[in-house]
Amino acid sequence: MNITILDDYQNIVPTLASFSRLAGHSVKVWNDHTKQVKTLASRLKNTEALVLIRERTPIPAALLEKLPRLKIISQNGPCPHIDIDACTRHGVIVCSGAGSRPSYGTAELTWGLMLCAMRRIPQEVAALKAGSWQSSIGSALRGRTLGVYGYGKIGAVVAGYGRAFGMKVLAWGRETTLERARADGVSAAASRQAFFEQCDAVTLHMRLTDETRGIVTAEDLARIVRRARFDFDAILDRKCHHIGQIIFALRILVR
Repeated sequence: MNITILDDYQNIVPTLASFSRLAGHSVKVWNDHTKQVKTLASRLKNTEALVLIRERTPIPAALLEKLPRLKIISQNGPCPHIDIDACTRHGVIVCSGAGSRPSYGTAELTWGLMLCAMRRIPQEVAALKAGSWQSSIGSALRGRTLGVYGYGKIGAVVAGYGRAFGMKVLAWGRETTLERARADGVSAAASRQAFFEQCDAVTLHMRLTDETRGIVTAEDLARIVRRARFDFDAILDRKCHHIGQIIFALRILVR
């Protein structure tokens, strides 16, 4: 079978243990990224099985029409970027491995970046390289309030890590997520305004959709207390995802 794997920009897929299962098949791994239908049609013209890495590459009807040999698309996670109706018309099976296991890697990286921001680790590393020692004093986490906007699978894990650091955790989001937070013993904010006003650090975990785009406003950010940290995950850029896990664009704004 001719198998094509797109967007493995770190060339990670061939190093995975599961890659050995493709032995005996013709496998092509692309390390760059393109959304151009013409280019993709050329690369995938002989492809029978297509392996996608999250939502990096859209698979529209215009592309599927040019891939008569394509039989199956394997996608890890939800697939809003795939035209499912067009796949049905062309007899292409779409397999999505959207399981219940959270992305622990995302939650861990969230905390790595949170610690870097609160303890000013990148700045201190740069200062040390420049010949200075302890140029500033970082902020401790214990006793501060961590706000989790979007208490889903990843948000719940991040909240647990916050508790381990001795932080108070406050949740906000849809009522269903707030119910989940309360069930875990996490307090829900009284209101959206109260959420942003009471948190020392806010971490956001939700998918980028038309509904969530721009969900945090300048007015919300203005309510965050002085020196608060705001961590954005995949809501900022759908392109930022990793094979088997989410790699997210987590940016920190320091007031």
